[in-house]
Amino acid sequence: MCNDSGYVPGEIPAAYLDFASGSGKPYPPAPEPLPVPVIDNHTHLDFAPGEAGTAGVRAAMDAAAAAGVRGAVQVGTDLESSRFTVSVLDGEPRLLGAVAIHPNDAPLLAAEGSLDAALEEIETLARHPRVRGIGETGLDYFRTGSDGVERQQYSFRRHIDIAKRLGLALQIHDRDAHDDVVRVLLEEGAPQNVVFHCFSGDRDLARTCNENGWNMSFAGTLTFKNAGNLREALAVADRQLLLVETDSPFLTPHPYRGRPNASYMVPFTVRFMAAQLGVDLSELGSTLVENTVRVYGSWDGGTAV
Repeated sequence: MCNDSGYVPGEIPAAYLDFASGSGKPYPPAPEPLPVPVIDNHTHLDFAPGEAGTAGVRAAMDAAAAAGVRGAVQVGTDLESSRFTVSVLDGEPRLLGAVAIHPNDAPLLAAEGSLDAALEEIETLARHPRVRGIGETGLDYFRTGSDGVERQQYSFRRHIDIAKRLGLALQIHDRDAHDDVVRVLLEEGAPQNVVFHCFSGDRDLARTCNENGWNMSFAGTLTFKNAGNLREALAVADRQLLLVETDSPFLTPHPYRGRPNASYMVPFTVRFMAAQLGVDLSELGSTLVENTVRVYGSWDGGTAV
């Protein structure tokens, strides 16, 4: 299969050749397209070299579409990337957006006295009609020490409040903080749609998500050889709560771990999920699309749904 973006299975899509031939590690070859096009639930187009801006975003989404990835959620992690997210939504109908202050940034902004102002701008940005999520927010105890926990939790609670008042999905970044993430969600009362982005828990957290109707979004980490806990979680997860993502340009699936990721790489993870679950690939694709639209709504006017 090939389209105007130069997508050929087994080759690097043309949209990524410039970076592949540069000093960085090359993008992986294109996978075989999925039989049922799905949606990348979480990507950072502004982080990927050469992709920022209207033309780059369009090329990246063209390559994704050729692989059977018909849409994506572009996710902000600070004010700059959240502004970028809103700026590209009107010009690329295959994108919806999410905006937030990352938990690792929250303590830094709080120390400067600018966290509340940043959160106010996030709420303003979130009122764009194609912003359908607040994220990524949550808790990260891996990079932030104990002195930042209170400020992270304050920011997380504020994001939950914004999501609930605006009727938006909540995309959660949860690293080494499962118990506190669950506790804060229950204390605050979770929004209708909660997504554990790049699900990193075990079967116990998956069961907690099942009980509460919280969505679990699996990334390329699921395919890593040392990710037995994720495969155990996938096995017990409610199929109606499953999503898929890249978190690109990070977390490239096996066997290309360590190379840059992109939305066109979703098929590797979807095929791995289908094999692990023992389900038909088309059946899983249809389920993933239905779940994604339930969480974020329709990509009205675009080609994603």
